[in-house]
Amino acid sequence: MTSKLQHLPLIRLEGLSKSFALPDGQRFHAVRDASLQIREGDIFGLIGKSGAGKSTLLRLINLLERPDAGRVFVAARELSALPQRELRAARQNIGMIFQQFNLLQNASVAENVAFPLRLHGRFNSAEIEARVAECLALVGLSDKATSYPAQLSGGQKQRVAIARALAPRPAVLLCDEPTSALDAETTRELLATLADINRRLGVTIVIVTHELPVVQQLCRQVAVIEDGAIVEQFAVAEAGTRGRTALARELAQLQRLAALQQQEEAAYA
Repeated sequence: MTSKLQHLPLIRLEGLSKSFALPDGQRFHAVRDASLQIREGDIFGLIGKSGAGKSTLLRLINLLERPDAGRVFVAARELSALPQRELRAARQNIGMIFQQFNLLQNASVAENVAFPLRLHGRFNSAEIEARVAECLALVGLSDKATSYPAQLSGGQKQRVAIARALAPRPAVLLCDEPTSALDAETTRELLATLADINRRLGVTIVIVTHELPVVQQLCRQVAVIEDGAIVEQFAVAEAGTRGRTALARELAQLQRLAALQQQEEAAYA
């Protein structure tokens, strides 16, 4: 993507906090005073241990969770200040995929992808059919249009979820642990699909993961979350020089091993 806007923050989070009530009357602070900027066209990773607050922070971006404090801006609009009707319209610019796919089991692949377009009510049947075909081709599933989720592998289900999220032509794609239910080879294929979508469409991708190889293979920027707080942010390529946390050191080591493997493969090619 060559637009000058690529270098401006498409997503801006300012001082976000979110807590949840516990059965004993106490509150669990899932996100604490989190501020973040994500540039247009970037592939941005949110990493941290289980329970660190990654998924909650992701859901604050499209306000599936409402913050207790702070502001959310996407494409220069303050989503956290919008009334519900305007927020629903703004969310059409933000796609989301989940760990467990969330497909409609009694609908075909094509019907699953068409679902958000039918909800919008702005497209006729011919437009929906054309867009569904386009999205399925994009994720390599044109031959599965009439299949049902039960007939698909895990990787294929996640590709359908990606096609469905892309159908309304969003500028942002939020991914919540999209590879955690997949094996290593399927994960590599899915990451290649996401990278291709980012390259071809310029969609900004924000991905939550606890798997460092996902960050190493896919992301350009990464933020480390501990106990609900963003403790550091750096370019993935600079993990070894700018990273301070244990996760950053592990990521740098992973990069060194990947570089050595590439050198060995090149030597025997």
